[in-house]
Amino acid sequence: MVWAPEAPTVAAGDPAALSQLQALRLLRSGPRGLTEAQAEARLLEYGENTIPFRRPASWPRRLARSLRDPFTMVLLALGLVSTVIASWATAGVIVILVVASCLLRSNGEYRADRSTAALRKLVATTTTVRRRASEGSEPSEREIPVDQLVPGDVIKLGPGDLVPADLRLLRASGLTVHQAPLTGESAPVSKRARDLPEGDDHLCRQGSSVASGSALAVVTATGAGTLFAGAYQAPGRRLSAFDRSVNGISWILIRLMLVVPPVALVANAVLRGTGLEALPFAVAVAVGLTPEMLPVVVTTALARGSALLAHLGVIVKRLSALHDVGAMDVLCMDKTGTLTQDRPVLSGSVGPDGRADPEVLRWAAVNSFWTLHLSDPPTPDPLDEAILKGAPNLGDSEGLDATPFDPSRRISCALVHEDGRRVVVVKGAVEAVLERCAMSAQERLRALAVAEALAEAGARVLAVAVAERRALHRLGEEHGLDLAGFVTLVDEPSPEAADALAVLARRGITPKVLTGDHPAAAARVCRDLGLEVGAVIDADELTPEAVQRATVIARCTAEHKARVVMTLREAGHTVGFLGDGVNDRPAMHVADVGICPRSAVDVTREAADIVLAAKDLSAIDDAVVIGRRSTGNIITYLRIALSSNVGNVIAMLAAGLALPFLPMLPVQVLVQNLCFDAAQLAFAFDRADPAAHHRPFLLRPRDILRFILGFGALNAVADLVTFAVLTRVVGVEGESAFHTGWFIENMLTQAVIMLLLRPTAGVSRPLGLATGALAAVGLLLPLSPLAGAFGLVTLPAASHLWLLLVAIAYGVVLLVLNRGRDWNRDRRRLAKPSKSTTIV
Repeated sequence: MVWAPEAPTVAAGDPAALSQLQALRLLRSGPRGLTEAQAEARLLEYGENTIPFRRPASWPRRLARSLRDPFTMVLLALGLVSTVIASWATAGVIVILVVASCLLRSNGEYRADRSTAALRKLVATTTTVRRRASEGSEPSEREIPVDQLVPGDVIKLGPGDLVPADLRLLRASGLTVHQAPLTGESAPVSKRARDLPEGDDHLCRQGSSVASGSALAVVTATGAGTLFAGAYQAPGRRLSAFDRSVNGISWILIRLMLVVPPVALVANAVLRGTGLEALPFAVAVAVGLTPEMLPVVVTTALARGSALLAHLGVIVKRLSALHDVGAMDVLCMDKTGTLTQDRPVLSGSVGPDGRADPEVLRWAAVNSFWTLHLSDPPTPDPLDEAILKGAPNLGDSEGLDATPFDPSRRISCALVHEDGRRVVVVKGAVEAVLERCAMSAQERLRALAVAEALAEAGARVLAVAVAERRALHRLGEEHGLDLAGFVTLVDEPSPEAADALAVLARRGITPKVLTGDHPAAAARVCRDLGLEVGAVIDADELTPEAVQRATVIARCTAEHKARVVMTLREAGHTVGFLGDGVNDRPAMHVADVGICPRSAVDVTREAADIVLAAKDLSAIDDAVVIGRRSTGNIITYLRIALSSNVGNVIAMLAAGLALPFLPMLPVQVLVQNLCFDAAQLAFAFDRADPAAHHRPFLLRPRDILRFILGFGALNAVADLVTFAVLTRVVGVEGESAFHTGWFIENMLTQAVIMLLLRPTAGVSRPLGLATGALAAVGLLLPLSPLAGAFGLVTLPAASHLWLLLVAIAYGVVLLVLNRGRDWNRDRRRLAKPSKSTTIV
């Protein structure tokens, strides 16, 4: 149920319909912002600025949610059948299984949700607010959590910011906003600061995000008073590759569970004429197929991995993303700040003819200076900072207006007054600037050749153009410009990137660099880092074949990045995307796992599945290793639990047809299954095989089922050998003695399977304790006062010796087969195809 506090009302009237001055008066605010005392009082009055949220699930609600698990629902149905036929012992054990599974799962989910909520607070979204210490103080700007905003606060917006509340714009520069969550519009919408309202382009609503430009705005509504809050629906959880795999395995087993009881009933009716008398046994056989602890083991293993990563500064926002990052075989990333130090250095400036020209650098610096000062972005552009640092002087110019760099237009503009002239200065991508210049086709080709030569030398090239404007000029409509020339910058490779790329290659992960830079500049950085560069293509040349073979894809826009990721996924890859900018969000949304640093823009950080302490490739390796370790433990549990269950069921069905009585009582089958489930929880804490860290692998239902059928048949053979030993060698007399012998043998062989049917030789302490306890219960329960309640009797010492010999022989066979099994081949089968990347 969605809950929201009562909407606060600022005052009578609508700030959106008033002039700026009237709106500020209504909000009891001004361009200088609120005082700290006013903000504190309003926070108490209106409450925190939070969207409607779901109440944390109570324990009863968590238990009810656990009952919706398909395995639990089948168990409840079987328990109901047992109750109807008055098989009270069977029904009682089923109830114990269901309650234990639901309690463990609910507790695991509670702990995982609590940990995730605590981790989310570490990456809480903030906003830049303008406030004063007192009425007479000068305003200052600082970052505060968005839930501390109140009506009347004055805030700043920049590219990538989430709009934290409903706003009225006071000043805007080149502002465009994504409003898809509110209106469904896919393209950014232009916004303007109007004194008198005209439409709604002077408003920004909570839930939207800034695509480009900057703004100063006053908060008009917070919390449940926002338009977004009124229409809020919690976003649906993305169904990951991991979820699809587990669901596939679950429904295959459920079909088997629904088929086996009727088969057992029909077989007994045909061969013995028992009819419904065998129904409790058929129910017990169906329960024996059920991996009741699957949700518990999955949640525990992933939550444990998430907690380990938290100690390393890596925050997992979606638990199943741990599997996805472990299965990742392609990592798409930007060049700037990932492979380089995110601190470009100015290297020179040339005129259109390629000769050095300091005047070009001066005009570039004029553009950078006034863009930074007039558009007032929250975070300065590193390119602008590098140009200003390297420029000797700016001349005598006065800034009139400016628009910051727009990723879609790929230029920034500044309008300045210099020497009695109004001059517009445009700086940006070479192609974007040249298409706005007044030049012949031949002149354009010569300029492109100069820029190409600079880029081929490994530099980042920006074009600079100017034009005099006598009439009133509106930025954003620049044409007929004169090309001033080009400025060049170089990126210094990150010292840690080379080693991190080498490690990722050894993990079977292919890096792909998606950048807005020139192909040659990006390729140079990759070669400097020792990355073997395959094909280098331009984003305009995207085809499925080109994307597969390319290492560097240059001149990418946000749409290009998303297309690359989708193409790779359609080709069968598990794709991760590492980014931090607003133009990375579309690609992150369609990737299997989105990764960003904690310093990423708000909108990208909200979309990410995994948040890193820093934009560091080595931190991704930590996530990959722990993700594969967690997935390996889950796969080990599935293989062992299901192969054991299938083998026991096959053996019981076969023995049931050969014996004049049931091979095990229903209550014995269920108690045995309960002991198995409790012991198998240790797999969530087991030591993973180190070899599992080297290649990406996925949960593939068909391959797991192939394993289950093979070793399940072997387990059934061991059970049938036990049947032969009990009847032919030991010569047990009576049903109770046979039931007891088979019960003990099943417990011993299960312990042997848990120890030996694993891809790693070492035994962790939890697993050792669990298997020891399992064997002890099997041997001691028939000797305890509880034996009579479960139909068990004391066997002669010679019988125990024979049973131990069968368990040892089974263990030797398992050991031989397990050592001869090519686990690496199994992992390659589980792995999605990937083209490895060579580090030289």
